[in-house]
Amino acid sequence: MPIKIDNYEALTRKAVREFWKTRESARTRQRDSARPDSGERSSVTAGKNMDGFIDLIKRIICSNGLDKTDIKLSSTALTLPGFFRPTKRWDILVIHKNVLIAAIELKSQVGPSFGNNFNNRAEEALGTAQDLWTAFREGAFGDDNKPPFVGWLMLLEDSPRSSTPVRTSSPNYPIFPEFENTSYSKRYNLLCKKMIQERLYTSAALITSRKTDRRRGNYKTSEGITGLQSFVSSLAAHIASNL
Repeated sequence: MPIKIDNYEALTRKAVREFWKTRESARTRQRDSARPDSGERSSVTAGKNMDGFIDLIKRIICSNGLDKTDIKLSSTALTLPGFFRPTKRWDILVIHKNVLIAAIELKSQVGPSFGNNFNNRAEEALGTAQDLWTAFREGAFGDDNKPPFVGWLMLLEDSPRSSTPVRTSSPNYPIFPEFENTSYSKRYNLLCKKMIQERLYTSAALITSRKTDRRRGNYKTSEGITGLQSFVSSLAAHIASNL
């Protein structure tokens, strides 16, 4: 069965527009409220920033043979058992005939605190993947299940702070050379690449967008394995192969 990823670029631009619009709406509501949040946190308390990407992924899944009823989106249906912890809540789960087909995380980061947030995102992504695959090995999702598609998608603000190389201090031992004088955007791309190579995630993708792109939904992404096309193609192929 040929995979179908038609129109994914237009859907992504729509998702990017919704991302920036939702953040701005949240900031406006918090500013007008009696107890506004501080800093960039006021833009994320609504918790709906990545809904456009959920729509994109739903379209890919349904176009490649599964029904929308197989896609779990409600808060009560997004939890999987873990190995190192009791449960983990995902952003999207796909379960067909009681078989776990896909588990996907959707993340975003907007400045100014790229440094600490990058480390937190990396540690979270690595721990989440290790927990899922260990639980899978131990039969948490059924003894006869084939490996699921495990995806990680990051939308990063494209700004001088995220795209300018930064120095890294490691006084005891040298860091790996690929991390020398890299920007946070480059580090996220390396994170995605290494997580795929180490088989922690079936696919991991990075897209970047500037705040000034919010009207048109413009974005950038790699043409390699960390690009959005690779992500949606891998997901589509996995869905089609599990019918």
